[in-house]
Amino acid sequence: MSRLLGGNGELAPLMRTARLIGQAQQHLREHLPEEVREHLFVGGYRDGKLTLLTDRAVWLTWLRYEQPRLLELLHQLPEFSAVSSFTLKVRPVRPLKVPPRQVRSLPVPAADEISACAADVEDPRLKGALERLASHAERNDQR
Repeated sequence: MSRLLGGNGELAPLMRTARLIGQAQQHLREHLPEEVREHLFVGGYRDGKLTLLTDRAVWLTWLRYEQPRLLELLHQLPEFSAVSSFTLKVRPVRPLKVPPRQVRSLPVPAADEISACAADVEDPRLKGALERLASHAERNDQR
């Protein structure tokens, strides 16, 4: 494993790139206004262009106007002296929305009716399904 991540391993260039991207993101965020910091992400580096991602179009517009200043900030780091420009992209970050749980309850008299129906049914599969349904309703009412 250490050979893969080490200086001559297969993943070494990838790990180096990931560290550099993290370093660029941290450096830029440290010099940005507080309201912008959490909306800027460094997405990658290719052909002399650093990709900057943001979660809203309003911040993308702000980044467009600030490109010369951001480039100067980035050039403070020797590793990024070759960066000539930015590729700016909007990638909305949507929080995972958990659908609201729909709790359904069955009144006790309805559960009693289902149990009575189950007692009169001869088909074992249907009888079992009705009994399970009635038992769930009874457990929900006991909680």
